[in-house]
Amino acid sequence: MLTHSGQLTYCTNIHHGENWKDHFNEIKKYFPGIKKELSPDRPMGIGLRLSNIASIELVEGENMALFTQWLRENDAYVFTMNGFPYGSFHDTRVKDQVHAPDWTTHDRVAYTTRLFHILKELLPAGMEGGISTSPLSYKYWFKQEDALKNAMKTSTANIVLVVEELIKIHRATGKILHLDIEPEPDGMLESGVEFMHWFLTELLADGTKTIAAEFNVSIPEAERLLKEHLRLCYDVCHFAIGYEPHAEIIQKLLQSGIKIGKIQISAALKGRMDKDIRLRQNVKESFSVYNEPTYLHQVVARKNNGDLLRYPDLAEALSDYDNPDVNEWRAHFHVPIFEEDFGLLQSTQKDIKEVLQLQKALHFTSHLEVETYTWEVLPGSLKLPLHESVIRELQWVVPQL
Repeated sequence: MLTHSGQLTYCTNIHHGENWKDHFNEIKKYFPGIKKELSPDRPMGIGLRLSNIASIELVEGENMALFTQWLRENDAYVFTMNGFPYGSFHDTRVKDQVHAPDWTTHDRVAYTTRLFHILKELLPAGMEGGISTSPLSYKYWFKQEDALKNAMKTSTANIVLVVEELIKIHRATGKILHLDIEPEPDGMLESGVEFMHWFLTELLADGTKTIAAEFNVSIPEAERLLKEHLRLCYDVCHFAIGYEPHAEIIQKLLQSGIKIGKIQISAALKGRMDKDIRLRQNVKESFSVYNEPTYLHQVVARKNNGDLLRYPDLAEALSDYDNPDVNEWRAHFHVPIFEEDFGLLQSTQKDIKEVLQLQKALHFTSHLEVETYTWEVLPGSLKLPLHESVIRELQWVVPQL
C-alpha cells in the first residue's frame, strides 16, 4: 500500500506452496482479507516470492493471464519480489541451503532472469521493480582463500550478466528493474561494509568494462547503468545482528552513489550476557527455545572490547554461553516486529524505528517489505492466526512512517 515513504507490503515467503498452484491458493486465501483490513479503498502491492519451480509454472499455459486477471479483480499489483530462496522454504530443513544454488552457478542466473521477466510483465506502468537475492554465496562452503576469491569472481561475472538483461529490458520497455543484494551473516557479503567494498572494487572494476563493451557506451555510463540496476537490499534484521551503525552505513552508501533498492523490515533477537553465570544461564535457556532445525539462526556476539564473535548457528552459541569475553548476543531469528520484549530477551525493534526515521528524512528507497517468515517455527505462545499477524505487523509500521 502507498505510504508517505514508499510502497509498503509483506513478503509472501510466509505462505506455503513451492509450486505455483499451491502458492497462488495461499495468496488467494490470505491476501484479500489483509488488504480489506489495511487498504480497502486503494490498491495494495504484493511482495511475491516464487520458488524456481513456481517461476517455471507461472509462465506456462494460462497461469500468467489468470494471475494478472486476479490482481486486477483484487485491486492488487506486484512491485517487488524475493529471489533469495530458490527451492523449498517450508516444512523442510533449509539452513545453509537457502543459498543454493549460489551465484557461481548458471541455475541461479537462469532463475533470477526468469523472475525479472515475470516482474516485467506484472509491474504497473510508472513504477520501478526490484528483486532481492542472496549475497553471492555462503562463506563456509569455501575452505580455502583462493576458492573464496574464485567464487566471488565468478559470482560477480554472473551478476553482471543479469544486469545486462535488465539494461535490455529497460531499453525495450522503459521499465527500470533492479537486482537487490541482501547481505546476511556468514554470506559471502555479510555486512554493509563488505557489500560496499565488493561493489566499488570488484563489481565496478570488472563490470564497467563488460557493460561498456556490450552496449558500446563509455565507462562512466557503464558505471551509471550498474548503479541503476544493481542495488542493496537493506534487511534491518541482518544489519542489526552485525551491530551496524545504520545512519553511517546509509550515508556512505548514498555518498558513493550506491542505491538501496528495498528495506526489508525485520527484527532479530538479542540478549545481554550478564557477568553472573546464573543469570547468563537463564538467558541461554531463553535463547534455546528458538533453537529449531529449519532455518539458520546465526549469532553475532559482542565482546567486552567491542570486537564481534560469530557463530554459524544458534547451537554453537549455546555451547559457548559461559564465554566471559562476551556481553551480548544477537541471533538471526526473525521475530514479530510489533513486539520488543520477549521475557529475558528483546528484539531489535529500535533498529527498525531508526532505519524508518532515516527513510522518512532521506527517502532513499520506494520499496518497503515486512519479512517475518518464521511464524510456523515460533514458540507456541507467539503464534497467532497468520492473517492477524501480518495485519498487526503492517499496522505497526504505518505510524512509524
